[in-house]
Amino acid sequence: MSKKIGLLAIAVLLSAAGCGGGGKPEASSAVTKGGTLTVLAVSDFDHLDPARNWTMPAIMFGTRLLYRTLVTFKAGSSEIVPDLATDLGTSEDGGKTWKFTLKDGLKYEDGTPVKTADIKHNVERSMAPDISGGPDYAQRLLVGGAEYKGPYGGEHLASVETPDDKTIIFKLKRAAGEFPYTVTLPTFSPVPEAKDTKVEYDNRPFSTGPYKIDGYQRGKELVLTRNKYWDQGTDPVRLALPDKIHVKQGQDKDTITDRLIASSGEDATSVPWGSAGPQSLSKILPNPQAKERLFTGPTGCTSTLVFNLNKKPLDNPKVRQAIYSAIDKESVQTAMGGPNMADIATAYLPPAMTDGTKQDVFQIPPTGDVAKAKALLAEAGVTTPLKLKLTASTGSSTPVEVSIQESLKKIGVEVEINPVDGSVYYDTIGDQGKADELATYGWCPDYPNGSSFLPPLFDSRSVKQTGNSGNVAFFKDPAIDKKIDEIYAITDAAASGKAWRDLDAQIMRQLPQAPLYLEKRGYIIGKNVVGAVNHPVWAAQLDYAVIGVKKSS
Repeated sequence: MSKKIGLLAIAVLLSAAGCGGGGKPEASSAVTKGGTLTVLAVSDFDHLDPARNWTMPAIMFGTRLLYRTLVTFKAGSSEIVPDLATDLGTSEDGGKTWKFTLKDGLKYEDGTPVKTADIKHNVERSMAPDISGGPDYAQRLLVGGAEYKGPYGGEHLASVETPDDKTIIFKLKRAAGEFPYTVTLPTFSPVPEAKDTKVEYDNRPFSTGPYKIDGYQRGKELVLTRNKYWDQGTDPVRLALPDKIHVKQGQDKDTITDRLIASSGEDATSVPWGSAGPQSLSKILPNPQAKERLFTGPTGCTSTLVFNLNKKPLDNPKVRQAIYSAIDKESVQTAMGGPNMADIATAYLPPAMTDGTKQDVFQIPPTGDVAKAKALLAEAGVTTPLKLKLTASTGSSTPVEVSIQESLKKIGVEVEINPVDGSVYYDTIGDQGKADELATYGWCPDYPNGSSFLPPLFDSRSVKQTGNSGNVAFFKDPAIDKKIDEIYAITDAAASGKAWRDLDAQIMRQLPQAPLYLEKRGYIIGKNVVGAVNHPVWAAQLDYAVIGVKKSS
């Protein structure tokens, strides 16, 4: 077969391959510690500061290697286990107050003890205006969080109590039975006040994990070496197998694939930071040795086209529906590598969060409906050509943006693709002063509950001038906010699930974001990498808690 094969052939090969997604981490007794794991990346991390870290790859990297949280997920599993805490938390008032106790023997990379005041400090700093872009669950859940502006002016949040160095208590505005899942987020990892360099903390987080930063040149490389004060006896998840982890940034995406297929020299002990796109798959799948080293899994994420509601004429729901109606989702699916790498999405919530119930408010054919789209534009009084800009990440799957561009051309909408470096992509589309009319986006639930999906995307109370995550459409509807609060108050799991599904349909009718596809991701690993497993919570990323390398012979 030629070097460049068709996308249909990719889909067929994927179906036959099974794609290694069932890989399990090797038992720790069978894996020798040591060696260097190399990570080949196109661009830098967006954020490593735990208060600002809110993209799935970076959350995986940070919480598995550099900092621990009160609770975490087991390797390759959506089951949660205590991490820094002794248990999953206790509540004696139906979920409005949560108490956690730290384990004994927890230390930072310099040997000083971890204290609950350090977790309180990171929670507080996550609400400071300058420390933007991170998870906002603490701000939305904690009493007084919406008004609090961070600790740097000397003010502290009374709803986080630390009566002693081992105990931390959170007082919430509403009952939150899902709170043990919430504290898996990096917001709930410790940052000692003495080490807090504010916005510069992104460059040098202080470690409680199995590794510490040995060197970091932004956009070039990050080197991690062992944190000798990390105690595996306190850690139920992380194996910390390599002696060193070397992230090499600024690499060419196609070259990364070629190197990992060849898997020679240090590339035999390397993994890619980004997933394999269609062009990579066309090289990997015809090669039996490479295909065996491809690990794929469903991300649990919904990828969308974001409409900037601040920009005319996208403030008009009919214009948004026209654009949505015009999109050929089968073409988008093909751009992602076919049905084995993406399913077509017709709603926001992924199937795993709807008990398999499929929702489709607009009933648009998968290939789009050009006639309906043109009629909607005419009803909205829009004359064509209509020129719009579409922000695209240089580290993402550009064929998707091209597919959207081609679809919209059919209805007189001329789309200019604006490539932005992956390290600043989310900051750019989350800035009301910088965001273009359109952007490609995706949302992965931070934990398996509807409260971690729809509210972050569509609650207007989270919208700010810069640093928006989730609600990057800048969507504001008080009725939706009210409904979100009503669903929070539902304690029955089945009733809550149905309410989130109903809200999904209600928001879809306004269409602030257009669902496109449900992504599956694949990662090719070097031949001497062991323990590879996709993680179902963190968007099918390879789980860095259990990856190791074979020693050179």
